[in-house]
This record gives sequence, structure tokens and C-alpha cells, in this order.
Amino acid sequence: MNYQETIDYLYSRLPVFQNIGARAFKPGLHTTHQLCNHLGNPQEKFKTIHVGGTNGKGSSSHMLASVLQEAGFKVGLYTSPHLKSFTERIRVNGTCIEEDFICEFTAVNKSYIESLDPSFFEVTVAMAFSYFEKCEVDVAVIEVGMGGRLDSTNIITPLLSLITNVSYDHTQFLGDTLDKIAFEKAGIIKENVPVVISEKQDIDVTAVFELKASERNADLSYGSEHFEIFNAKHVDGKLIVNVFDKVSGELKYDHLVLDLAGIYQLKNICGVLTALEQLKKPYLQISREAIYAGLLKVVNNTGLKGRWQKLHEKPLVYCDTAHNYAGVSYTMQQFNSLPSHQKRFVIGFVADKDISAVLELFPKDGQYYFCQPGNLRALNAAELQQKASNIGLKGNVHSDVNEALKAAIFESSPDDTIYVGGSTFVVADLDVI
Repeated sequence: MNYQETIDYLYSRLPVFQNIGARAFKPGLHTTHQLCNHLGNPQEKFKTIHVGGTNGKGSSSHMLASVLQEAGFKVGLYTSPHLKSFTERIRVNGTCIEEDFICEFTAVNKSYIESLDPSFFEVTVAMAFSYFEKCEVDVAVIEVGMGGRLDSTNIITPLLSLITNVSYDHTQFLGDTLDKIAFEKAGIIKENVPVVISEKQDIDVTAVFELKASERNADLSYGSEHFEIFNAKHVDGKLIVNVFDKVSGELKYDHLVLDLAGIYQLKNICGVLTALEQLKKPYLQISREAIYAGLLKVVNNTGLKGRWQKLHEKPLVYCDTAHNYAGVSYTMQQFNSLPSHQKRFVIGFVADKDISAVLELFPKDGQYYFCQPGNLRALNAAELQQKASNIGLKGNVHSDVNEALKAAIFESSPDDTIYVGGSTFVVADLDVI
């Protein structure tokens, strides 16, 4: 099979969560263990860093990978879902996995895969580990897919675990309270492996993490207790911050520049910097210069897209992959702070999430362009229009995000602003990404 035939086979033969949702959800580690045992347990052949959390785990994973690249390491990076191409999920020093490897891996293991009947995600995780072994990476940053405890990535024993935060998402799988969700996230905490929590949250969430860390004899630290961000400002599309070290009582980083400019990165960066401090001690040589350069060049080094990404000037257009209440609340805060004559919103969602609270975050005086992502989980745009209309959000239905954005730009004056989002998959459908 050539590359396209191989990808078609993987998508058609294996259940894919991003397309069909709950029917593809296959919790548990047994099948991934079997797959990796069959491959010779490649995940044991290189160092790893495991990154989970509700929001920010993708950005944090890319920031860590970028810094490690600047420090001179050969770095694997596994993330999901992809925006444009399957190959984006598996990268080495920012370069996507080779199509030939995907074809060869699938062909060689096809019979075993079919006998095992794994999910698409389980095969993808095993493929990533196999590719990182082949490429002889020094370290791989592995992003959790969903939850943590029963996520397919959770067969690794990392140098360090990083959990960004806990908020409501995938509640039908992870639980309907924050402490239940925290329990699933805490599942990546390993015996004698240090864990960093980016944000210290409410007492119930904190109690879950501290109990699990105690049970696993894992040293636990909080990014928000180690570092404090001040004098944050946006300049030329970059986020510039000063970082105070609460432990030493000193200014740690002066004029630290991030090319990921979403204001939610102010929370992520404390966790990333704390994780790097932990990694520097016994494991990896990481200079200040690597930290400065890595955080400045995340997009260039890793290929990350869709995080508070500017798409157009006059009118100013931003897209963001935020797709749950906590994530969208931050992007709306940032978007609404932009000077604007008229705010316009190109939005679409998946159907298997309750979006009622998320819709309440959008302003009533905005102009709306309703669309739907191009996958099987899509919420019909006309149904979205009705849900939005019920709370006072008015606008027209469009066939897809590109037509919606085209209409929004056409109807805008140069000093209007346009937001594109609601779902990762809406952003992925953009032609301009």
C-alpha cells in the first residue's frame, strides 16, 4: 500500500475517536502493552516526559520539546489530534514522521493488528514509540490523549510527569466532578517519578494529586508556587514576561519572549519552567540560553499551529483550538480585549459535548457565522444556530468554516475583529492554516 492507501486503511479498519467519539473510546492499557510487547517494547529504549491535563497539555508539550531541541537533544514529540496531516502527530526535532515508515510499520504489523483489534489511537501510540526507537531519540515528550490513568500513552515510565490543570471536558468518560477528573489525570503519576502540577487549584483537586503522589513516593511541585509571572505584555505578536522565582526570591527570567501569545500561556509557562528545573537537576543539561531560545521559537521548532494564531490583518482574524469552557473563557477574554469596531465569530462544535455553558461565554452583540467541522462528530450548523439563537447569539449558517470566514471578512470593515474556533476540528478545516 502507498501512503494514502495506508492512511485510508488505518482510518477505515480502526475506530477513530476524533471521527466517531464514544464508539472509538477504548480505555485500558492491555492492548497497548500487547502491541508494544510485539514490537519489542520500544518505549523502554529512550527517555520520556509525560504531559497530561485538561487544557494546555499540547502547548506545554511543544514548549518542552522546543527547549530540549535548543539544548541540543534529539527530541521526539507525540501529540494528538492532528490538524492537517496524520504525520503531525509524530515528530522528531520538529520534522514529521516519514510516510514510508507509516507504510512499512502498517504492512509489517497488519496481521497482528487485525488479530488484536486495537483502536486507531492505540496503533498510533505504538507507531510513535517504534519510530522514536528507530530514530534513536534522546528524549521524547509524550502528550496524553484523554485522561491519563487508562490512556494508551500511560505505559511509559518517564523522567517526569507534568499535569497542567483540571477542568471539565470529556465528562462522559472522565467523570462529572473535578476530583473525579483529577483522579484520572493523576493516573500518570509513577513510582518515584517527580510530578509537576502547573496550577494549584481547589482543595479537592489538590488532595487527589497529593494523595496519589504520596502513594507513589513521587516528589510533587506546583508551577504556580515555584514561579510568578509579572509585567506580561504583547509586543509584535509575541508574549513578553518577567518571571520571579518564589523559592529563591530572585528574578529568574527577565524579558522572556514566547511566540505562543495566548494569555492562557501565563499559566502553562510556570509548569513548563518548573518541569525544566526538575529535569535539569539529575537528568538533562539545559542552559538558560536554551530556555530563552526554545520558548521564542516553539512554532518554528515544532510546527505547532492553531494556538492564538493570527490569520489576517484588517480585519484582524485569530483562530484558537480551545474547545471547552475553561479554554474558551481565556480566549474570549483575550479576544474581547482587542480594540474592535465589530466583533465577529466563526464557530462550530462537535455534537457529543454539552456546549450550553461554552456558548454563554460569547458576547450577545457579536455577529455570528455558524459552521460545522468536516467529521462524523460534527454538530449540524443549523442546530448550532438554533442553540445559539436561544441565548441571543444571532447569525447565519454556512457550509463550512472556509465559507464562513470568507463571508465574515467580506462583511467586515478594516477595524473589525474575527474569531475562529469552538472546536479543534473547525480550526483544522481552515485552508489558511
